[in-house]
Amino acid sequence: MSNMNLTAEKHSVPLSDGNRIPLFGLGTYGDPRTTPRGTALNSVKHAIDVGYRHFDGALVYFNEHEVGQAIREKIADGTVKREDIFYCGKLWNTFHPPELVRPALERTLKALKLDYVDLYIIEMPTAFKPGDEFYPKYEDGRYIYHETDLCATWEALEACKDAGLVKSLGVSNFNRRQLELLLRKPGLKHRPVSNQVECHPYFTQPKLLKYCRQNNIVIVGYSPLGTSRDASWVNLKCPPLLEDEVLVSIAKKYRKNSAQVALRFNVQRGVVVIPKSFSTYRIKDNFQIFDFALTEDEMKAIEGLNKDIRFVELLMWSDHPEYPFLDEY
Repeated sequence: MSNMNLTAEKHSVPLSDGNRIPLFGLGTYGDPRTTPRGTALNSVKHAIDVGYRHFDGALVYFNEHEVGQAIREKIADGTVKREDIFYCGKLWNTFHPPELVRPALERTLKALKLDYVDLYIIEMPTAFKPGDEFYPKYEDGRYIYHETDLCATWEALEACKDAGLVKSLGVSNFNRRQLELLLRKPGLKHRPVSNQVECHPYFTQPKLLKYCRQNNIVIVGYSPLGTSRDASWVNLKCPPLLEDEVLVSIAKKYRKNSAQVALRFNVQRGVVVIPKSFSTYRIKDNFQIFDFALTEDEMKAIEGLNKDIRFVELLMWSDHPEYPFLDEY
C-alpha cells in the first residue's frame, strides 16, 4: 500500500463498496459534562476551514446537533458541498435489537439535520439493555447487558443502506471472530467496509490489520496519539506515547512534532486516523502531515515501538459475553 502521494486536498482511499473514505478525520468526542456548549460547533467549522473533510461522531457524544450545524453552515457559505464531507455516526449498545436500529440512525440524522450519513458503524459488539438509559445499571452498579445477535443487528443496518439513509456500513471494536461472524453470514448483502479500533505506534494492531486487509476492511484508528491520561477509563501503565524518543528524533529530522509523525505513520500505511481535538491550534497542527513522508526504515522503526498495550481497555464491560479484547486479535 503506497500512500506517498497524499495531499491535504486529496487523501481518500477506496472502500470495498465503491465509496471512499478520507484518511484524516476529526474525532468529536468531548465529555458532555465538562465541554462548553458550542465547542464542537466551532471546532468542526475551523477544521473544515483548515482542510478536514472527515468527521467522526456519535449519538452518545451528545453533540451531533453542533457537528451537523457546523457542516451545514460551511455548506451554506460555499466552503464545501455535502458530497465533499464524510460523516461517520455510530449505533450505540442499547440499540442492537433490529427494530431499534433505524430509529437510532434517524435520531442521528435528525440531530445532524442531514439526509444521510456516509458511514454508520456498530460502536461496540456488546449489546446493553434497550431503553432510554444509554448506560443501564443494576442497583449495585453493574451494567445491564442484553442478548447480542450481531447478524440480526447487521441485517437491520443493511436495510438502512438500501433505504438510502447511509452510504457505507462498518463496525468498531470488533475482533477477528466477530468480523468473521458477519463476513460468513448466510445471505450477507453488504460487507462491513471498516473496523474502528485503537491504533497507534504503541498498539499497531499487526494481526488485525493483516486480517482486515485480506478482507478489504479499512482500519480506522482511534486514539492515534494515545489518549488523555484520564485514569477512569485509560490504562496508565502505558507511558505517554508522544514523549517516545524514536518519534521525537524522527520529528526533529523533518522539523515536525511527535504527534505529526505518529499520525503520518498510520496514514502512510493506509490506516485512517481521527485525532480528537477541540484546540484551534492543534486541529490545524495535527493536519500538517501531507508535506513530508517517512522512509521505509523509519516506518519499520515506528512499527518496532509496538508494545501490544491498549490505552482503552473498557474493563468495566469485560464480563460481557461479547467483550472483544480477550481474544488475541
